[in-house]
Amino acid sequence: MEQIPIAYRSLDPAVPEWLNKGDNAWQMTASALVSIQSMPGLVILYASIVKKKWAVNSAFMALYAFAAVLICWVLLCYRMAFGDELLPFWGKGAPALGQKYLIRRAIVPESRHRQEDGTYHVAEPFYPMATLVYFQFTFAAITMILLAGSVLGRMNIRAWMAFVPLWLVFSYTVGAFSLWGGGFLYHWGVIDYSGGYVIHLSSGIAGLTAAYWVGPRLKADRERFPPNNVLLMLAGAGLLWMGWSGFNGGAPYAANIDASLAILNTNVCAATSLLVWTSLDVVFFGKPSVIGAVQGMMTGLVCITPGAGLVQSWAAIVMGMLSGSIPWVSMMVLHKKSALLQKVDDTLGAFHTHAVAGLLGGLLTGLLAEPELCELILPIKTRGAFYGGNGGVQFLKQIVAALFVIGWNVVSTTLILLAIRLFIPLRMPEDQLAIGDDAVHGEEAYALWGDGEKFDPTKHGWNTGANYAEDIAPSPYINGARGLTINL
Repeated sequence: MEQIPIAYRSLDPAVPEWLNKGDNAWQMTASALVSIQSMPGLVILYASIVKKKWAVNSAFMALYAFAAVLICWVLLCYRMAFGDELLPFWGKGAPALGQKYLIRRAIVPESRHRQEDGTYHVAEPFYPMATLVYFQFTFAAITMILLAGSVLGRMNIRAWMAFVPLWLVFSYTVGAFSLWGGGFLYHWGVIDYSGGYVIHLSSGIAGLTAAYWVGPRLKADRERFPPNNVLLMLAGAGLLWMGWSGFNGGAPYAANIDASLAILNTNVCAATSLLVWTSLDVVFFGKPSVIGAVQGMMTGLVCITPGAGLVQSWAAIVMGMLSGSIPWVSMMVLHKKSALLQKVDDTLGAFHTHAVAGLLGGLLTGLLAEPELCELILPIKTRGAFYGGNGGVQFLKQIVAALFVIGWNVVSTTLILLAIRLFIPLRMPEDQLAIGDDAVHGEEAYALWGDGEKFDPTKHGWNTGANYAEDIAPSPYINGARGLTINL
């Protein structure tokens, strides 16, 4: 008698009748893609885009955040973001570790909307809670790591280790619950398809706020901050781009037609934005920049995120054109004219690439969200202002939601850092700032030479007077004609 493997038995306890194996497989795949964006994507990107002496510290900040967020997520924060309502903007914190909780069918308890026929819509994906808990963790982790980009090269590592769980609890969970988990903005009908506000606007604003309180890098580092490995930076950026298919493709919680459209729109917008940014570089500076191309790619990915599955593909091109130009202007022109932006040392320019691009994407979604596409995924009928009807109201809702996210992140990030400052200095001591990785971690990214000894410019290399990565010509994107800081 033929033996049927347990996993394929139709009545096996591991395959309940509500489980859709295709949806579950796609959601776990999407989770893996988003995880790869952080580990190793942003770890590699951060380690290579910073000055050589900060490569290890920058990579470690991302590595630590990924691990710390996961433990905090399952112990408390998942259910603060996606659990039962405690306040209109916050869920009741509780562990997401119990067997009975994790193997039951996934559901977001408070994500209910009253329909026109009097019935209620509630999100119930066709896979277990364990899948949803991990998928949403990957979004929380990458938000924290993006925020880190604003304070690289000077934040006290012990202060960062305390900041990660506190910001996750008091800032990220509020935005996630308010917009995704059944909070007041969700029920009001604000659109944030996959995190333009929850992830990018919040990380950009919180990053700028944190950079203000931590203070700037050393003057020498701020004026001269060349990437130590541009090709490796491209490898990290490539992992980000490719992983974004899981980022936006997983947002519908199912392997459906909306996921397909979201993936196509994501890549179309990113490509358009990259080309526009590069064209502006050529027109105004005479040369295409690889760092600039990565910045344009990033702003395109961020901009399409709040509306990836809700806009037509021609609209994705329009969004790409605007995301490749408006953040370019904010970075290359307005940055130089703003006293605040000149004062605050946002190391990788997350304000421009995430806050500006995320806000732009949220507002454009309020203009370009297509009614029939909205019906595929949203619990209530709506449309962008471009399509008339209630679209004008939708656009106003997008503005109000952005103001809430901005305000909450400024206040919460400030209070968290001021509290930490009572016990731990936010900024590294001057001796660590001068030396870098070796002083902070006792390790260097490129420490060994020849038979294991450290590089000595008086003994090694053809040019004994040059410290190659530090003393040769700086990047055109560092305090030259092209901008005031490396921005990614």
